[in-house]
Amino acid sequence: MDFKDLPPREGSGHDDRWGQELLARLAFASLLEQRRARRWGIFFKSLFFLYLLTVTLLALRPALWQQGLSEVSGGHTALVSLEGLIASGMDASAENVIEGLRAAFEDDATRGVVLAINSPGGSPVESGLIYREIRRLREKYPDTPLYAVANDVCASGGYYVAAAADEIYADPASLVGSIGVRAGGFGFTEAMDKLGIERRIYTAGDNKALLDPFAPEEPSEVRHMEQLLDSVHRQFIAAVRKGRGERLADREELFSGLIWTGEQGLDLGLVDGLGSVYSVAEEQVGAAEIVDYTRRNRLFEQLFRGSARTSGNGLLALLRRLLG
Repeated sequence: MDFKDLPPREGSGHDDRWGQELLARLAFASLLEQRRARRWGIFFKSLFFLYLLTVTLLALRPALWQQGLSEVSGGHTALVSLEGLIASGMDASAENVIEGLRAAFEDDATRGVVLAINSPGGSPVESGLIYREIRRLREKYPDTPLYAVANDVCASGGYYVAAAADEIYADPASLVGSIGVRAGGFGFTEAMDKLGIERRIYTAGDNKALLDPFAPEEPSEVRHMEQLLDSVHRQFIAAVRKGRGERLADREELFSGLIWTGEQGLDLGLVDGLGSVYSVAEEQVGAAEIVDYTRRNRLFEQLFRGSARTSGNGLLALLRRLLG
């Protein structure tokens, strides 16, 4: 506000009028400032709301959009990705993969499921959980086929999971197989002797310090570990044989832990054909439209875990606090 525009005071007769004009101009300037601040506030709140809405839609995209896509296309191929180490707490955990598979099978518009695998393996327990859930879902939804598609690597636990699929497809250069089990460690006994380090350990139980890297190997402990690994390996072999059946070539090296390319795997019966997610969706499933059901450990999804009602109430409470 520019006070030089105010009329000069010319005696006491003009005091009241001058004061009223001053107050009026001050009030008008304050009103303009409030309106300007309100407009900027509305703008930034609207911008934040749009951002929040966009993130919500991206996070919940399969649940919100798949029905509309299906109505247009007459059905879709459901995609679930398994990428990285198969272990609890990872994106490729049994919990995440199973949640995605269940959502894919439960959708009436799903014409087939594609499990895209790019994993060197991981926990045999987590891999076994996914394997058994795939077989259970296939029994529950017999008209919905499931195809595994190998990307760069589909080995060890990754192939364990793939063996539960109706058919397995791979790129000619994909690495598949590695049907084996391993455990490893280090031994520091000679280094300790050279450095003059004395090992002190206290246990209750003769084998509680099993395979202690700071103590010499005990033949009985090594035999126990070998038996343990053999047991898990037999479980792995049984699962692959059950899933692949007579398609497997009669060659013992299949279960030796070796890996092969997708092209070699086709000759060995490890895969059924060469292809990609897109070719399998179009040619095997017969639905080129792909809807992604993959669940991942995203921070946003963790914030909105739980029932739809709980998530909705939490979102509304947040919005009221921000816009209120």
